[in-house]
Amino acid sequence: MSHSHPFLKADIPQLVRELKLEEKIELLGAPNWWNTNAIPRLGIPAIRMSDGPNGVRGSSHLRATPAQCLPCATSIASTFDPDLVYQVGRFLGDEARVKSATVLLAPTCNIQRSPLGGRSFESFSEDPFLSGLLAAAYVNGVQSKGVSATIKHFVANDQEHERTAVSSELSERALREVYLYPFMMAQKLSQPWAYMTAYNRVAGLHCSEDPAMLQRILRDEWKFDGLVMSDWFGTYSVAEALNAGLDLEMPGPPRWRTKTLVMACLGARKILPSTLDKRVENILRYIQKVARASPEIVYGDMKERTKDTKEGRLFCRMVAAEGIVLLKNDRHVLPIKKGIKKIAVIGPNAAARVISGGGSAALKPSYVVTPLEGLTENAPKDTEILYSLGCHAHKFLPTIETKLTCPDGKPGWVLSFYNHDSEGKPLDKELTSMIMNDTSIKLNDFLPEGLTPTWTIRLRGWLTVDKTMPLELGLAVAGKTKLWVNDKLAIDMWEKQRPGEFFYGQGSSEEKAIVDMIAGQRVKVTVEYTNTLPEDGGPRSNMQPALMRGLRFGGAEKIDRAKAIKAAADLAADCDVAIVVVGLNSDWESEGFDRPTLELPMKQDELIESVARANPNTVVVVQAGSAVSMPWASSVASILQTWHTGNETGNAIADVIYGQVNPSGRLPITFPAQDEDIPSFLSFGSENGKVHYREDIFVGYKHYQARKIKPLFPFGHGLSYTTFDMSDLVVERPPNAQYFVRQVTVKVTNTGSVVGSEVVQVYVTYPPNGTLTPKYQLKGLAKVHDLAPGESRNAKVTLDKYSVSFWDTEIRRWRAQPGSYEVHVGTSSENLVLAAKFELAVGFEWIGL
Repeated sequence: MSHSHPFLKADIPQLVRELKLEEKIELLGAPNWWNTNAIPRLGIPAIRMSDGPNGVRGSSHLRATPAQCLPCATSIASTFDPDLVYQVGRFLGDEARVKSATVLLAPTCNIQRSPLGGRSFESFSEDPFLSGLLAAAYVNGVQSKGVSATIKHFVANDQEHERTAVSSELSERALREVYLYPFMMAQKLSQPWAYMTAYNRVAGLHCSEDPAMLQRILRDEWKFDGLVMSDWFGTYSVAEALNAGLDLEMPGPPRWRTKTLVMACLGARKILPSTLDKRVENILRYIQKVARASPEIVYGDMKERTKDTKEGRLFCRMVAAEGIVLLKNDRHVLPIKKGIKKIAVIGPNAAARVISGGGSAALKPSYVVTPLEGLTENAPKDTEILYSLGCHAHKFLPTIETKLTCPDGKPGWVLSFYNHDSEGKPLDKELTSMIMNDTSIKLNDFLPEGLTPTWTIRLRGWLTVDKTMPLELGLAVAGKTKLWVNDKLAIDMWEKQRPGEFFYGQGSSEEKAIVDMIAGQRVKVTVEYTNTLPEDGGPRSNMQPALMRGLRFGGAEKIDRAKAIKAAADLAADCDVAIVVVGLNSDWESEGFDRPTLELPMKQDELIESVARANPNTVVVVQAGSAVSMPWASSVASILQTWHTGNETGNAIADVIYGQVNPSGRLPITFPAQDEDIPSFLSFGSENGKVHYREDIFVGYKHYQARKIKPLFPFGHGLSYTTFDMSDLVVERPPNAQYFVRQVTVKVTNTGSVVGSEVVQVYVTYPPNGTLTPKYQLKGLAKVHDLAPGESRNAKVTLDKYSVSFWDTEIRRWRAQPGSYEVHVGTSSENLVLAAKFELAVGFEWIGL
């Protein structure tokens, strides 16, 4: 197919001159949630964006096109494998193209300052080097497919509490050495085509209005020449944001960059025409770059499709398994050997579809393999798998789309839109209807044409369960809603609501009702919703105008907690091995709120302890995007941290448990023993509009080492089904090396009996120079793949100027001081088995990249 569109060869400055003022203003904003504005008169196309970072959702919340869900960022980071992360990026680039999107809103490379951050699962690591190295690999992979990466959230966006208002108060060193560092590495190694600004402020100034960040550092110092866009509703001004360097306000229609407001700012000379032209030029250069890279998508049919292939499934299964971390394995209970007769699979997450965290990372999966399904389908021959729930672990009752059928028997339920008359009452005639296969209904984008300003939806379906039980139903809303069961009003949230966390904190709490269900017997459910607020303004009347609309309908069996735990323990006692699948889900880990504690919610800790007392061969599988506390860690035989691993969750867990894959994941974050050990424990969350980064540069493992606090599991930790030895450490200067370079070589030997992979971690200790620095800083890594028993291989790591430099606040430049530097090599931040030194005879300073 030839692409002879004139815009691909257009002279951008000339095009800016040809644009009318109204067209320039249009380009600064968007028409809807996911596209830029087209200017047909001049042949300027629109380009489409889509959320990542662990899949490509597509461009509709309401009618989502199913997609492949990959593991979350902490899982991907656990591979410690930039080459694999590059392949993940390429896979996501292809997924974006399938959705007719040429801009992926990913990766997230904020620092996991605390495991309690609501979006911690979206970020790679607590360590800036690991974060930057993997972000760069991800960006290179995505962009190799002609799709723009959008690295985010620039910068110091590390909590959800008051996220659009809070000011991150941190030292210049912490900003440079920790929080800007991964963005700087990604800019050096991959040149992302776009940056997304963070919601928060830094030192009192919103990131989308900060000329020091967007102009002085990003564009002048790092030579970034791409597009800067806001996070969704993360623009807070007209003139300040335009002058600071924010090119694009998202989403549309714009709240700030309207014709009226921009013209007023131009008239008052709050914005100069030349500034407006510069922003427009950046946008056009970006659209042209994307259109040149993927003309067949930009000028294509813009349809969204689902790509589900055997090769794609195998790739996602492999990536998911590679990120699983074996934290503990006493008596070699894992892998489970042939000859085991009965395995108990227990826990709230065993049969649940827990594949990702919530918020903008969530998507509609093309399929899901649950842990119970994976462990059952992949079990050794003649091994019986028995299941018990044990306890619930949800905050909101799980969505129940799989239990619903339409009146004609098709899966799902029917959604009908109704316009309102002049008095705001729904008309009898429906505007349009559609079948929905989801009971989380998001009504903020891609609504049908012809809706009146206020409108109503009705959802109708038949609910069936496979066992007789009391079923607890729940409804949460941003708007007004009612639920009828068999035409009897069961939940009424029309005029009274309690504030809750639904829809990024803009909705209500969940209200519940119990219905006695008989196995196989249909029950009629009807939900009515309107997009207006209750008479009193609703739970969020004192906040900004609601940006989100929708409802969430869920349900689960009402259980007797003590009886359910006892039943699980009794089953465990009767089996050879008990596998307890616990953790968090998108109710607990999500955009919009932070976690209150490291504890596993509900009765999960009690369940694990009961099962462990009943069976010494208890394996705990933890599905969580970040750290959880484990008061039972010494009582169980084996612990697997499996993160959130996407569609292939169950198969990947089974591959590791049954030994088809030898685990090689390593922790990209420190697991604290208790909340009080978290470095930011006393300074996390907004207080009077500020959050003070009091741990400064001592984030993660650097804090634990400096304070001599023993973590539950250290950064970089991970076991294998084999053993390794490291030896022959050499640190040398390569011949003809320009500038500062040192080559680190270490021999890795598989001393066990199974093929396995090992991660070599290289930490650098700086000479004492009057400036406080962490004792050990990760500055290099290498993964040695598939070593056969007895085989040895050399791993090589290059140290560069980044490896020896700190930010000197007096001269506002990077500085490397002369002296004796130590290189420590090992398998975690707490297990450094080899050491060597090198001398830096002459120090140096630098700025930029």
